[in-house]
Amino acid sequence: MAVFDKLFTTDERLSARLRVAEKPGLLRTVAIVLAHSGDSPYWIAGFLILLWRGSSFWQNHARLDLIGIAVTAAVIQLIKWIVRRPRPPGEWGQGYRKIDPHSFPSGHAARAALLATLAIALGPAGWMIAMLIWAPLVALARVAMGVHYLSDILAGAACGAVCGVIVVIAF
Repeated sequence: MAVFDKLFTTDERLSARLRVAEKPGLLRTVAIVLAHSGDSPYWIAGFLILLWRGSSFWQNHARLDLIGIAVTAAVIQLIKWIVRRPRPPGEWGQGYRKIDPHSFPSGHAARAALLATLAIALGPAGWMIAMLIWAPLVALARVAMGVHYLSDILAGAACGAVCGVIVVIAF
């Protein structure tokens, strides 16, 4: 257990260095916007609009994105239920803390990695580039705002990428 204790301590220390939740200013404001930009209701609503009004290309993209979001959410919730790691202490993100008190793995990082993986697989190039820039920023913003540890976002991103590959292959 000494190895795990050292890893957890390092994870907490590095995560605390990235934290800006208690520091007013532009960086905190940007982190808040990025942290919320990964919220699932926004993405689900956007993809439902694309299913309704998009071209056939974007309708197919939206269908796979929605399937991916559902699959990824199920996987993440199962892991969270098994691991039950508490979120880092803090005041920001009370809604997240009440709805889901567990931090490992990060659902936002998983969703962002899923969407980036699907963008790589499906295109177009501009969307892929945007998602590849956005996804790590969302994940890091979750640490910066104190609702996740670095290991949470790394595990979440790995889960999301794997789920993305599975969706591309299976659907």
